[in-house]
Amino acid sequence: MKPSPKNKQKINKNSGPALQAGEGEKLQKVLARAGQGSRREMERLIADGLVSVDGKIAQLGDRVDVHSGVKIRVRGQIINLAQAQKEMCRVLMYYKPEGEVCTRHDPEGRATVFDRLPRLTGSRWVAVGRLDINTSGLLLFTTDGELANRLMHPRHEVEREYAVRVFGEVDDAMLHRLRKGVQLEDGLARFTSIKPAGGTGLNQWFNVTLMEGRNREVRRLWESQEIQVSRLIRTRYGNIELMKSLPRGGWEELALKDVNYLRELVDLAPETETKLDQTHTRRRVKTSQIRKAVKRYTTRTQGTPAKNAK
Repeated sequence: MKPSPKNKQKINKNSGPALQAGEGEKLQKVLARAGQGSRREMERLIADGLVSVDGKIAQLGDRVDVHSGVKIRVRGQIINLAQAQKEMCRVLMYYKPEGEVCTRHDPEGRATVFDRLPRLTGSRWVAVGRLDINTSGLLLFTTDGELANRLMHPRHEVEREYAVRVFGEVDDAMLHRLRKGVQLEDGLARFTSIKPAGGTGLNQWFNVTLMEGRNREVRRLWESQEIQVSRLIRTRYGNIELMKSLPRGGWEELALKDVNYLRELVDLAPETETKLDQTHTRRRVKTSQIRKAVKRYTTRTQGTPAKNAK
């Protein structure tokens, strides 16, 4: 796929490669750590010819030294490499409401999960996986694209837990099949655990866990048994649990120990810095304050439909 004329960058065809193979770091890893997106997203941009290094269009496999004064551009915009040099990893817990989409810019003007996040300078938030528009609950964001990429990779088998309300007659044989595994269009899938969590009549709640995050996997597993999912909430990612006091649309930055728990899960070196105050016991923001902030945001955005439609 060739870059469109609008996004095509000026190329210095006489420039040599940034570094010889084996030197420096892979370009996509540097861009991911600089907060430009996940490593896979950066690989796609490089393959599409939208990334340049010192004026030369980049190719997959290129390596750079972030401390050498190299100039990297994505879609013609120069990238601030301070984040890649400093390597501070931050992680947010976000309570995604139903109705928000997991994309930065929605062509239909719908609310996105990025709209309420705190603004950053020199980097950006990268979502760790996705939740569909009708699913709510825990969604993690990080400034470290490499961390996001590894957490999303199936080989690390990070456990996810969901509270799910289903409509239909659920029997023991059905639960056995869902634990053992059923064949979906993209391969075998199963719940590692299913625990009843109450309900009345044909509306029943279950807590289920998975070791991967394929598209709509929880819904598709139940649908394979002709059971309809009416509510779906992600409550846990690894050992990170959704705060009960966090309102829908609210976020909370994770403490350094929780950041390093996630990094250890995927074999990354521990982070030593944090934006949070470590010298005093952290005073948790009152739930009422978070709710007021969320309400102000909702009122403001609903009152400016033209702006949201951009």
